[in-house]
Amino acid sequence: MNVSPPRRRPVADALNRVPWWLVATVIGALLVAWAMVADQGYNQIFSALVRGVLTTLYVTLLAFFFASVLGLLIAVMRTSPSRVLREIATFYTEIIRGIPILVMLFYIAFVGAPWLVEAVNFIAAPVIGLGWIEPLTVRQFDFTWRAIFALTIAYSAFLAEIFRAGIQAVDVGQVEAGKALGLRPWHRFRHVVAPQAIRTILPPYGNDFVAMIKDSALVSALGVQDITQLGKVYSASTFKFFETYNIVAFLYLIMTLSLSLVVRAIEHRMNRPFGS
Repeated sequence: MNVSPPRRRPVADALNRVPWWLVATVIGALLVAWAMVADQGYNQIFSALVRGVLTTLYVTLLAFFFASVLGLLIAVMRTSPSRVLREIATFYTEIIRGIPILVMLFYIAFVGAPWLVEAVNFIAAPVIGLGWIEPLTVRQFDFTWRAIFALTIAYSAFLAEIFRAGIQAVDVGQVEAGKALGLRPWHRFRHVVAPQAIRTILPPYGNDFVAMIKDSALVSALGVQDITQLGKVYSASTFKFFETYNIVAFLYLIMTLSLSLVVRAIEHRMNRPFGS
């Protein structure tokens, strides 16, 4: 008895693959966008806050880039054969991860920045004494860069643990095979360890990038003109707290959800079988 194969239902299969949470999110975003376009009050609020998006992205991108570089360095130190380097890196990560980010921002802004200025002036004292350059002042250290520096230090400890986990997830036998082939440490890391570690690193790495976009709102405590700070100023002057923070939340959601989808797409592409 011949049994006919089940008929394919491409439309039903496509609907089953649709993430309904994403559909609901897109519909909600369109409704909010329509409300902003239709309502003159929302238009004014959006116009007042949208310039803060550039500041938020500027702070986030620079801080995350520097934190990634520093975090990778700390991770390499933690996986080093040298016990001294391992202890230094472990001390750094444990201390930094134990300090709240808001406290780190205040500490760097009002303690670290003056110390750094004093250190630079001390090193450059002979040149300053000759009158070739003027001594630096704390006011010349912009609060935006203080915030970037603080976020860099805070997130470098978390990223270091992500990088370390990815490096240690690579099979030791493959590293030994690289040694047997005569590859130098840098070439072993570049050609053997890094391509495999990136699969483990990418999901938490992308999550930390999304988290930094949200945590960048803390820089408003230093008066940096990001989305949150502009929202605070506008709502305090107009008393439109409900409408203003609706726009603030909407702008952050657009950025974080868009980035999450990009990271998910990259992760899905990297996990596909080779050649597919």
